[in-house]
Amino acid sequence: MSEPGGTALRTRLEQLAREVVKFGAVGGLGLLVNMAAFNVLRHTTDLQVVRASLVATVISVLFNYVGFRYFTYRDRDKSGRAKELTLFLVFSVAGAIIENGLLYLATYGFGWNTPLQSNFFKVFGIGVATLFRFWSYRTWVFRTVPAEEAVEPTPGPAPAPAPAAAPAPVVTPQPKPAASRLT
Repeated sequence: MSEPGGTALRTRLEQLAREVVKFGAVGGLGLLVNMAAFNVLRHTTDLQVVRASLVATVISVLFNYVGFRYFTYRDRDKSGRAKELTLFLVFSVAGAIIENGLLYLATYGFGWNTPLQSNFFKVFGIGVATLFRFWSYRTWVFRTVPAEEAVEPTPGPAPAPAPAAAPAPVVTPQPKPAASRLT
C-alpha cells in the first residue's frame, strides 16, 4: 500500500511531466519559427548575424506567448493579464540576452561565423535560454491559481475558554412503592 505522501509526490511529478511536455511542444514550434525566421533573414537581407537573430527571437517570443497562454498554461491564473504580459516580456528579454549573447560571443569573440557555426550557437543559446525561461515563466509569469485558503482568525486576544460543564447530578433509582391491597 502506498503512502499518502508518495501519492502526492507522484501526482506532482506527473503534473510537472505534463507541463514539461506542453512547454516543449510550444517551445519546439517556437524553435522552428525562430530558426526559420533567422535563416530567412540571414540569407535574404543584409542584417548582421546577431541582428537577424534578435528579430527572429522577437518573432518567436510573440508566437510562444500565444502558445504558452492558450495551451501550456491555459489553466493558470488569468486575473492580471497586463502584469503577466509585462513579466513575460521582461523574462523573454533576459532569455534573448542569454540566447543572443552566446551567439554574439561565438561570432565576434571567436570568429565562428559560418552558417553551420551560426546555427549551432543559435540553437545552443536557445537551449540555455529555454532552461531559464521554463523556470521563470512557471515561477513568475504563469502562476498557479491559488487554492482557496482557510480563513484564519485575525490576530488578537485568544478567545476565552468555554466554561467547564457542571457535573451531571447522579440519579439513583428509587424503589417503587408496593401496590396496596384493598381488603
